[in-house]
Amino acid sequence: MLAYEEALRIVLDASVRMPAQECAISTCLGRVLAEPVISAVELPPFDNSAMDGFALSGGSSAVPAGSELNIEGEQAAGDGVSHARDGAWEIMTGARMPDGLDRVIPIEQTERTDNAQRIKLLADVEPGQNVRTAGSDVGRGETVIAAGTVLASQHLMLLAALGVPKVSVAARPRVAVLCTGRELVDDAATPLAAGQIRNSNGPFLAARLPLSGADVVHVDTVGDDAPAFESALRRALEAGAQIVVTTGAVSMGRYDFVPQALENIGASTLFHKVAIRPGKPLLFARLPNNALLFGLPGNPIAVAVGLRFFIEPALRVMLGLPPEAPRRVPLVAAYNKKPRLRFHLKTKLYIDAEGRLGAEILGGQESYRIRPLADANAWAIVPAEIEALPKGALVDVYGPSHLEFPLPYESVA
Repeated sequence: MLAYEEALRIVLDASVRMPAQECAISTCLGRVLAEPVISAVELPPFDNSAMDGFALSGGSSAVPAGSELNIEGEQAAGDGVSHARDGAWEIMTGARMPDGLDRVIPIEQTERTDNAQRIKLLADVEPGQNVRTAGSDVGRGETVIAAGTVLASQHLMLLAALGVPKVSVAARPRVAVLCTGRELVDDAATPLAAGQIRNSNGPFLAARLPLSGADVVHVDTVGDDAPAFESALRRALEAGAQIVVTTGAVSMGRYDFVPQALENIGASTLFHKVAIRPGKPLLFARLPNNALLFGLPGNPIAVAVGLRFFIEPALRVMLGLPPEAPRRVPLVAAYNKKPRLRFHLKTKLYIDAEGRLGAEILGGQESYRIRPLADANAWAIVPAEIEALPKGALVDVYGPSHLEFPLPYESVA
């Protein structure tokens, strides 16, 4: 049985980075930037007023309170270039500064004199006061978003402000999901017969894989026989799958046919069984067309662990992302486990009343128990060689996916 670290190395070595492709900013949310974005313009593109008020000039000195100035013009947002000689110009927030003026006094710090076209200043006005200068946010030629960034809504705001219509992103790996088991029922409206269960792995993988940076191109459920599995595998590859994820039929039972089926089609099994819990029977193979296959055990939490700690690291390589680094978080209670296996534990992160972060390993760690996974917001890792950890010991903690790390709950009970 392989150690986790050796199995992961095999997975990473077999994973190949995807090519870059252009993507319109209207559709690039959640995509991984393949090349840095370098601004061709300044932001703001011109000097403009930070508030409603009056634009003035005064050289290098402050214009003192008590000064009275004629109102010489008006500048609203959207107005083009204006040229000012002296006096005060009424100006609106965001309006371009008239040439020759270099500061703005808020309207509430002025008053009209008896002459409606004249104002009196109620405060000193320094050079540059309340002016947003051209390029003060982004300079021309500046790298504004680094390669490897997962594009979020704030990045789209910046790209739109800079007038960037499209960006270069990593192509999303195409993944197929094949669930095996004659006991599985896909349709939630179908009553269960004796011995049947509902398919929870298929919906989980179909939902989680896109959040991990992949496109799901095919989902199928097949019974417990090799010919049906081989047919489903052909359909997955015809759909363009570069990764095939299977659930079930990889252990040592009579109906665990996946290893033999892969041998029948000429696949190369790179490893089978890893010293982890849950998910020990996990299988990894290369198909004849060089697609990768992850054979996950059928228990739901073994599927979740296989996705999070084997498939998602492969996706990081394919998306051009660096290896993921865990957080180190103290345990809120002691924890004991069996030796020789690396444990992946459903966990809640908390912030206590003093603002300290802590990790609570949840009850119900068995691989069939889904409810604790729904309550969890993180995974805690206990290495194979460790049997006991005291309260306060630091553990490696990972978020629900490699592209998502949670906000902790407010307090610990």
